[in-house]
Amino acid sequence: MGKKFPIGLYNFLKDLKRKDHKPVFGALDIFKYIGPGLLVTVGFIDPGNWAANLAIGSNFGYTLLWVITLSTIMLIILQHNVAHLGIATGLCLSEAATIYLKPSISKTILSSAMLASVSTSLAEILGGAIALNMLFRVPVKIGAVLVTLFVIFMLLSNSYNKIEKWIIGFVSIIGLSFLYELFLVNVDWVAAGISWVKPTIPDGSMLLLMSVLGAVVMPHNLFLHSEIIQSRQWNLQDGPVIKKQLKFEFADTLFSMIVGWAINSAMIILAAATFFYNNIKVDELQQAKNLLSPLLGKSASLIFAIALLFSGIASSITSAIAGGSIVSGTYREPYNIHDNHTRTGVVISLLGALIIIFFIGDPFKALILSQVFLSIQLPFTVALQIYLTSSKKVMGKYANGPYLIFSLSVIAIIVTFFNLKLVYDFLFH
Repeated sequence: MGKKFPIGLYNFLKDLKRKDHKPVFGALDIFKYIGPGLLVTVGFIDPGNWAANLAIGSNFGYTLLWVITLSTIMLIILQHNVAHLGIATGLCLSEAATIYLKPSISKTILSSAMLASVSTSLAEILGGAIALNMLFRVPVKIGAVLVTLFVIFMLLSNSYNKIEKWIIGFVSIIGLSFLYELFLVNVDWVAAGISWVKPTIPDGSMLLLMSVLGAVVMPHNLFLHSEIIQSRQWNLQDGPVIKKQLKFEFADTLFSMIVGWAINSAMIILAAATFFYNNIKVDELQQAKNLLSPLLGKSASLIFAIALLFSGIASSITSAIAGGSIVSGTYREPYNIHDNHTRTGVVISLLGALIIIFFIGDPFKALILSQVFLSIQLPFTVALQIYLTSSKKVMGKYANGPYLIFSLSVIAIIVTFFNLKLVYDFLFH
């Protein structure tokens, strides 16, 4: 990808298959693999998550923390599985769908996935614009243009490896910001601990619950992970190397998803301890920042806004990469920012979202609803993933076993159940 891979990942991987390029795995090599998982993590600590988590914490306290735990467990299984596809086949989810499904089916699913990428970018750009408004009083729509232009500049001027390092830095800043803010509040850790593992669905919480599910388990992240994991591949046809790669990848995914779980949990805990117990319901991100100042001090509100800005920029980059991967995959090509198909996907994801932002009346509600749309699209992407990774025609000896198929199917059922419940609530309540 980027400047390092001017002719695409396929040719790069083909060169690396030669014997003289065979890697040597050492005890510290795990650190070379840390990165792809953190890019996925950015996707579920994005501004859409901030909106959903702050709304949940301020309205229901610690009660819905279990949704973060459940979503993260599902995410670990799903992301490892889709990375497995990338490592074992050298194909991203979009490429595999194009190659192994009927065109009418693949185009329908991939089109909906592209809409999900636009929906994701909408939340990310909007979050960054809201942060600029908090920090510098920049109007939200002008801020959205600035964020979009900066993200396009980052994608066109940096190689994948450089972007990955930037993203890791952004995640670190976001995590440290919430860690600092947790030190400022009095947390009922017993109540939080119980809520992490005890499922409870309070009246009126279904829409927010669904928004969290869509904000954590995100369709575009499944496409993203299957693509970016290939930046770590060597010797595609070498069985022992692939097995080691899968172990390293799982460690990266597990570590990264736990980081995301901790940051998402911190958001809800902060909102619960700060707003819920003061009987304050948060209706917009700007409101949360303004309310933090009298409750926790000016430094807390400033750090909140800075972390939100980094979150918006970082997650906009990853959603755009996912969009580029989806479109390039429909042409059976890997992501390559210097290729027109990839650039088309990036532009559709970012500019499509920017255009919608100019017609939005309520930014906070748009953030929530964008996450709900991701939940509605998610079952289709999960079904696609299960089909491809369970197929011996696609995966060969690396196809899913019975236990993994069962686990993935349970996740698909849970996601579908929540979607049906959401539709029922909309129609009859």
